[in-house]
Amino acid sequence: MLTKWLIESAIWLPAILIALTFHEYAHGRVAYHLGDDTAYLQGRLTLNPVPHIDLVGFLMLLFFKFGWAKPVQVNPYNFAKSGIKSGMMLVSLAGPGMNLLLAFAAMVMLKIWGFPLDINSFFYIIGNLNSAVAQLNVFTGLALILYTLVYINLILAVFNLIPLPPLDGSKILAGLLPDSGARLIYSLEAYGPLILLLLIITGAFSKILIPMVTLMYSLFSGLLM
Repeated sequence: MLTKWLIESAIWLPAILIALTFHEYAHGRVAYHLGDDTAYLQGRLTLNPVPHIDLVGFLMLLFFKFGWAKPVQVNPYNFAKSGIKSGMMLVSLAGPGMNLLLAFAAMVMLKIWGFPLDINSFFYIIGNLNSAVAQLNVFTGLALILYTLVYINLILAVFNLIPLPPLDGSKILAGLLPDSGARLIYSLEAYGPLILLLLIITGAFSKILIPMVTLMYSLFSGLLM
């Protein structure tokens, strides 16, 4: 039992580290491109996962399959190539956008290797890793890492696109709304974490995440079929 858990964790771990690291790197890289060097000065413009890891968020992802990384700090007043509101929207889009790109790239690799991409096979494999681990070899091990990479990246992308502070989706929505609407969104920041916690405890998040993950996976697999 312990051996299977360790092997299963070894499959999830690379996917989690890649997803979290690239997500936060994308935030910092876009902010840097717009003129803010805060992430650069804090050593966050790196693909080394260590500076990006938030211990609680990492453990949540490892054990519950959703979580978060240490947020990249951004000073929008440093933006030289955009306004504050539009710049924050672009920085916020970068993280989930990178996760979607990684998920699609992993699906392309699975397609090239001849592994199934239909939605039923995908959720069966993700839901039955223990059975798959029992038949593990190097080739199937790499495939399982790719499947989990798809899953984790889609979860992170969808989770962060929810328009509720402090998630990326709130800043994206604020960037699309007039100033009065943006101020309303930002006024919710004090209550956002509590609302998120309630959504998690009540199980409402799973009712949001899984259908959206299914939709995104179906769209990507449809492009590759």
